[in-house]
Amino acid sequence: MGKSNKTTGAGLISREDLALVTDLYELTMAQSYFSLSMNARASFELYIRDLPPVRNYLVSAGLKDTLDDISSLRFKRRAISYLKSLNLFTDEFLDFLGKFRFRGDVYAVDEGRVVFAGEPLLRVEGSLIEAQLLETMVMNNMSFQTMIASKSRRIVDSAAGRAVVDFSPRRDQGYEAALKAARASYIGGFSATSNVLAGKRLGISVTGTMAHSYVLSFNREIDAFRAFSHDYPDNSVLLIDTYDIEEGCLNAVRVAKEMEEHDKRLKGVRIDSGDLSREAGKVREILDRNRLGYVKIVLSGNLDEYKISRLIKKGTPVDSFGVGTAMGTSSDAPNLNAAYKLVQLEQEGMQRAVMKFSLGKANLPGRKQIFRQYRKGRFVADILGLEGESIEGEALLEKYMHKGRIIRKSPPLEEIRKNLEKEMGRMPSYIRGLGKSRAGTTQLSPALLKSIRTLKRRWTK
Repeated sequence: MGKSNKTTGAGLISREDLALVTDLYELTMAQSYFSLSMNARASFELYIRDLPPVRNYLVSAGLKDTLDDISSLRFKRRAISYLKSLNLFTDEFLDFLGKFRFRGDVYAVDEGRVVFAGEPLLRVEGSLIEAQLLETMVMNNMSFQTMIASKSRRIVDSAAGRAVVDFSPRRDQGYEAALKAARASYIGGFSATSNVLAGKRLGISVTGTMAHSYVLSFNREIDAFRAFSHDYPDNSVLLIDTYDIEEGCLNAVRVAKEMEEHDKRLKGVRIDSGDLSREAGKVREILDRNRLGYVKIVLSGNLDEYKISRLIKKGTPVDSFGVGTAMGTSSDAPNLNAAYKLVQLEQEGMQRAVMKFSLGKANLPGRKQIFRQYRKGRFVADILGLEGESIEGEALLEKYMHKGRIIRKSPPLEEIRKNLEKEMGRMPSYIRGLGKSRAGTTQLSPALLKSIRTLKRRWTK
């Protein structure tokens, strides 16, 4: 049977099936191009058409998985056999797919960079067929992880220096999504994840406490606490809201004192329900009164950046947060309006910029570059110009693949998150805030504007 169970990237899709992670029309278009011998050099760009109503920025993520998947993309024997069974494709085209591998170039914005609407996160340059075939895979990888990294960064900022942990795997929309959410949230600044497979695959710190079912399985709450702290004397966080939070806290105090007799310390207590600010205040007072200032308070329970921000503003005594559903599904903005569009095509030896004019779905023509401008170390604006234009600023799109080979490796996750931290420090408050800003962030260069006008005149005659 071979080794079809091997997986690629952070996901669970086998290499045997990777090429089939595509919409059918990518393949039917590719066959039509093939039959017409239309396979000239083409450039496609991935971008987010517009920001969700509650976002001022996005955090680029998903590039490493995208590059790994592109470089691994092959139509294996069983994939070809399945496509043949659809009775849609000629033997000649299936033979072409059997020899397929990506031999083009990829330019991309580094992971962990702030980006805005309309800016290309990634550009694919190659033959028309190979660039077209990547559409679904590229959009899926990049848009999902960018969505989660953006949400997680907002949550991290709202926590004002307190640690935030990914509690999302049970609520994420599939195993693969849970892995990618763990990765993207770590880029965004989360300190750890409860997802054990993410720890193994990605090297992210794993952490966890206990569930209410554990407490309920004992006749007395304190017996549950004693048993757990005995088994995990160096890493016990006790869930104290199964019955009564105050009584649960007092039971945690008793266990903490018993642990001290054995030169051990209770790590923390977790509250998962009720008025979190009020209950945390009561718990902190009880702990401090019993000289247990070292015991941390963890808050969880349907939290998001808005709820966390309110808790912080109230002065809630909290050391860390566990965030699940709101982060793993990006609940207030559960999708990004991503697009992967043809922007340039070689015809008769000439490069021709192309542009779609559809109402509400128009795209910008030509191969583009983002030029980021700063003043005194602070972000001012992005200039979106044509590739090769001489524009002041930091060019964000870097070449990652050349002739199908990865030539620029993605840095370790730790480095990506540190780079994002620095980047966020250069962003003004109107971008970082939770409220929607109307301030402009991206401007079009004169050459790009001229190209748009030229194409409009050509197609509106």
